[in-house]
Amino acid sequence: MDTERGGEHVERAGSRPRARRGAGPARKFLLLGCAAALLAGCASMPDGGEVTSVDQSPRSEGESQVRVYGVPPQDGAQPINIVRSFLDATTSDEADFRTATQYLAKSAKRTWRPFQATNVLQERPKAEPKLQPNREDANALTVTLSGSQVATVDDSHAYTPEEKPYHRTIHLIKEGGQWRIDRLPNGLVLGLSDFQRIYRSVNKYYFASYNSESQEPKANRNALVADPVYLRQRIKPITASVEALLSGPTDWLNQVTTSAFPSGTRLAASDLALDDSNALHVKLSKQAVSTDTAQCKRMAAQLFFTVQDMTRASKVSEVELQDDSDNSLCALSQEQAERDFAPSPGTGRAADEYFIDADHKVVAMSDSATEPTPVRGPFGTGHTPLRSIAISRGEDTAAGVSGDGRSLYVAAMEDDIKRGEPLLTSNGPAKGADSGLTAPSWDGLGDLWIADRDAHSSRLLRMREGKGDPEEVSVPGLNGRRIKAIKVAADGIRIAILVEDKGRTTLQLGRVERGGSSAHPVLSVQELRPIAPQLEDVVAASWAGGSRLVVVGRESGGVQQMQFMETDGSASNAQTLPGVNGVKAVAASEDETRPLIADATEGIVRLPLDSNWKTVAKDGTAPVYPG
Repeated sequence: MDTERGGEHVERAGSRPRARRGAGPARKFLLLGCAAALLAGCASMPDGGEVTSVDQSPRSEGESQVRVYGVPPQDGAQPINIVRSFLDATTSDEADFRTATQYLAKSAKRTWRPFQATNVLQERPKAEPKLQPNREDANALTVTLSGSQVATVDDSHAYTPEEKPYHRTIHLIKEGGQWRIDRLPNGLVLGLSDFQRIYRSVNKYYFASYNSESQEPKANRNALVADPVYLRQRIKPITASVEALLSGPTDWLNQVTTSAFPSGTRLAASDLALDDSNALHVKLSKQAVSTDTAQCKRMAAQLFFTVQDMTRASKVSEVELQDDSDNSLCALSQEQAERDFAPSPGTGRAADEYFIDADHKVVAMSDSATEPTPVRGPFGTGHTPLRSIAISRGEDTAAGVSGDGRSLYVAAMEDDIKRGEPLLTSNGPAKGADSGLTAPSWDGLGDLWIADRDAHSSRLLRMREGKGDPEEVSVPGLNGRRIKAIKVAADGIRIAILVEDKGRTTLQLGRVERGGSSAHPVLSVQELRPIAPQLEDVVAASWAGGSRLVVVGRESGGVQQMQFMETDGSASNAQTLPGVNGVKAVAASEDETRPLIADATEGIVRLPLDSNWKTVAKDGTAPVYPG
């Protein structure tokens, strides 16, 4: 981010070498807002008066006081400077890239589509003239852009990690005696630092679609699924998030989610903002007018959680839907939204933390407890040595895998309950910690998931309500690779899978599709995609929010690290996690205010918010939250 001062090109520390006074059109920006206000007001700074608080919540579209704008082309600018200044102008905070288009020839102004895609490079693209032997044209020139691409964002705002070399060309001609760009790729090309400054990850919310199982009593018609997208954070952010929601789910989630908004619904007002009470009033097009109250409330719920995700600094108090004549269609308060539609069904704030202690007992702890206590039921006695456990989201049923990895037991967490016979027995021989059954996982519908693995293959299984016959779930994307661990999301729509292939373990996200009939469902996990592509040896992962996981692994040649990752494969903007030695397992709550717990060298350790790791038990294994 650069500024101009008295005709001199001034750059921030750490940027490219400072240009000489009177230099041509290199990187030049006008930095407006708080910086200008400070410079203008220094001479009259008040030294008295009352102290008042400043509301930093994004009540309006222009919540940031700092804006970056490109500088128009200068007369006589050379082709390479035209290209570089054009690239700079595309990183400005202009909604329509008005300045950037001044670098284009008339024909390119009509055809360039900046929102078609965004290519994200590790660094800003390198622009160099392309050598054109055997051709001499004083009025035309080609410039090559190159770099190392790390990701793309498509026209539906979906982010995809994509590491590969980047090479594109830009063609320039003389138009009216000035160099202008007449041929260029559609979309934008940004360095990673510019992308992170301009864009932010936002969750849109859609309702889970269970298809063949949607008529079952257990099916939750109000289960919301987070669909992460990247939006420009300074250009009408609330409006942009609502427009993205109305455009429908991204391609990856489209098969398993639905929207309550009737097809074709659009905004009837183009500028949205929270009012002084943090309420949002949204005028919708005629398609939404004929909906009944129940459907209108579902639409409001999608809007509430989507806008709440964009305006994280302040709580949305209410969402009201209106027609284009300001007539109210329905309203949904914060209390109603969180009570009836909160994402992550079955996840409660009061949920305990669980692990297996040194005496083979399954024990529970609250956030404030200093000593664990055995759970009720057969798993709290220590009579059944267990390798791994999973606690149902209602905290009334436990599933445990025997110490040899061969048997799965399920029992109610009640006194005087006996363990019973195994619900499932592994097909393969027990040959170490990575063989036999994986740790089980409960979804928010009350179903239990587990994988049976052996040295050459594996199969994914689901048991309805934790007591039905195991149903095999096909995972066509495995292609012979082996499942090492699983963790299903609360919505039952997404599943995180640790996949082993030739000694390398990666974290993949799959989409659960349900076909067949209610009596004979056919489940499959489709379109596996990497979540932490930079990690080649992932040890553990756990859901840590609507579209976030905490992941433990290491990069090639690196040391073990723990970090948050988004489900689209992008790095999370959540806090950096302090290191802890030798992590073998980690657990997080989908309630992001709850501490992480891990099985590490120091024992069972806990990471409260804004603190460091603390040991809660010197001996123990398999830490979990309900789920």
